[in-house]
Amino acid sequence: MRFPEYFADAESSFTEAEFVVFGVPYDKTSSFRFGSVKGPQEIRQASWNIETFDLRTGIDIRQFKMHDYGNLPVEKKQPAEMVSQVKTFVSSIVKGKKFPVGLGGEHAITPGILQAFPKDTAVVSLDAHLDFRKEYEHETWNHACVIRRLCDHLDIHNIAVLGIRSADKEEYEDARKLGLFFKDAYAIRDESLKNILQQTQHHLKGKPIYLTLDIDVVDPAYAPGVSTPEPFGLTPWEVCQCLEFFAPHLVGFDLVEVCPPFDHGQTAMLAARLARLLICSVGARA
Repeated sequence: MRFPEYFADAESSFTEAEFVVFGVPYDKTSSFRFGSVKGPQEIRQASWNIETFDLRTGIDIRQFKMHDYGNLPVEKKQPAEMVSQVKTFVSSIVKGKKFPVGLGGEHAITPGILQAFPKDTAVVSLDAHLDFRKEYEHETWNHACVIRRLCDHLDIHNIAVLGIRSADKEEYEDARKLGLFFKDAYAIRDESLKNILQQTQHHLKGKPIYLTLDIDVVDPAYAPGVSTPEPFGLTPWEVCQCLEFFAPHLVGFDLVEVCPPFDHGQTAMLAARLARLLICSVGARA
């Protein structure tokens, strides 16, 4: 059975919306599994299975005005063109003082979104991978270069990456030398998530935060349908705690790398649930 093609309950107009959901179906730079181009629509389909009332926050999501713009037509674009088109679209959301909710698609979409925000915006990236390569497979806008590209727009000290457990030796050493704040999944286990979140908040010094969630930060036992799975990841509950912790400071959000061909819908369901929890948590701060 197929449900409506828009994100559940996102039925307000763009003009009146507080939250604008949009899809970026793109996977041209994927390096292991292709299929995240199908992510936005499968997340939307999964969203129709979720109650409007959120037990965790005590909020009914219908009290917020949400608009689903649909997908940006970027599937066949070259990476730099895709990034430029994403920037142009998200700029209209930011200018309208609305909260963007991007559904990927691969992680290469995120630099385009951040280019629409002021340079003093902070970024928290939840990801299994450091994504700090200068280029990968002869492409600087590759999904493996996301954090490096963000550093072209933002001060490196405004960026924090949490949950990693995979990196190339050169990019790892480069990140440490240049002062990138990152905490791996092992540190989260050893030091506790609460302590890591507090350290991250202190590092970002109260700046407005954009949160990018690569669903592969979650252990593949819980989220097998991702483009580049990596064992020893976070649990869904730990990701919920991250979202709730940063929600009071957020100005935007994306969720990327859901790769539907590689599971039976459980990753898209988790993604839809996390996106709706995020919206309720951000809305609750008002």
